[in-house]
Amino acid sequence: MKRSEINQLILEADAFIHQFGFYLPPFAHWTLSDWQRLGTAAQQIKDRNLGWDITDFGLGQYAQKGVLLFTIRNGTLEELAAGHGQVYCEKVLLCQPEQLVLHHFHYRKTEDIINRGGGQLEITLYQADDNYQITNADIRVNCDGLWHTVPAGGSILLEPGQSITLQPLQYHQFKAKKAPVLVGEVSTVNDDHTDNHFLEPVGRFPSIEEDVAPVRLLVEDYSRLL
Repeated sequence: MKRSEINQLILEADAFIHQFGFYLPPFAHWTLSDWQRLGTAAQQIKDRNLGWDITDFGLGQYAQKGVLLFTIRNGTLEELAAGHGQVYCEKVLLCQPEQLVLHHFHYRKTEDIINRGGGQLEITLYQADDNYQITNADIRVNCDGLWHTVPAGGSILLEPGQSITLQPLQYHQFKAKKAPVLVGEVSTVNDDHTDNHFLEPVGRFPSIEEDVAPVRLLVEDYSRLL
């Protein structure tokens, strides 16, 4: 992806999020010079991978397969193991119509996926077996306090305000229907390096062509630019 494209996507996402009265923390708007000025004072933000993130799953087809997200808060695996501290994570994601977030599950993380506004969010589900392959088993999920049984490959459609709780080993793929969706995610600690399993092998971060300077840093920029 070109940096100029990423810059535009971030600015558009920030404006879209703001439409719903949802306000991001101050570091969402820091420039490279702000990060450099703050130095080690912002180390926790960098260590916990908070901030802007984007993926095209290494496929170079962002409009069809990808997602833009912002991690607001996140704990560590050490805190999760100890049972105190920040044992949780919160994100927002911007899903465009018919743009797939590809089938994946988490080994440890339990998460709520929330439609915080916009169009409908379609979530397609499969249960994984012990070898991490999809099965024909029904999937039992909780949506806002009510249990639902979904056949393998079936979908749950979330209207604005609705949510679904996803457990480890539950494959899920989602996309917006007809209009962009502001998606919320509230979960146990997020670790993209060890806790994501995709049905088909894909990359996590895009290859970036630096055609212009970044207007906002991505989490993957921290180690390279700071």
